[in-house]
Amino acid sequence: MDTARTSGGRVIAAARPAAAVAAAARAVGAAARGIRWYVTSLMGDNAYATYVAHQRRHHPGEPPLTERRFWRERMDDQDRNPGARCC
Repeated sequence: MDTARTSGGRVIAAARPAAAVAAAARAVGAAARGIRWYVTSLMGDNAYATYVAHQRRHHPGEPPLTERRFWRERMDDQDRNPGARCC
C-alpha cells in the first residue's frame, strides 16, 4: 500500500489512482442520474407513470385513463387553472 505523510507528520494511506478515478466516475454518474431525475420530474415527464401508480394503489377497480387522455386532461386543467407558471 502506498503511504503519504500529512503536514503534521502522520502517515496515511494514499489512494491508488485507479481507485480514485473509479470513485470519481461513480460520483459523476450518480450526480448525472440525480440531475436527470430532477429535470424529468420538474418537466413532468413521469407524471403519467405517477398517475398510473396512484390509480393502482388507491383505485384498484378503476381502469386508468389512457396516456393520451391523461395528457389532454392535464393540459386542459392547466389552461383552466394557470397557477404559478411563466406563460
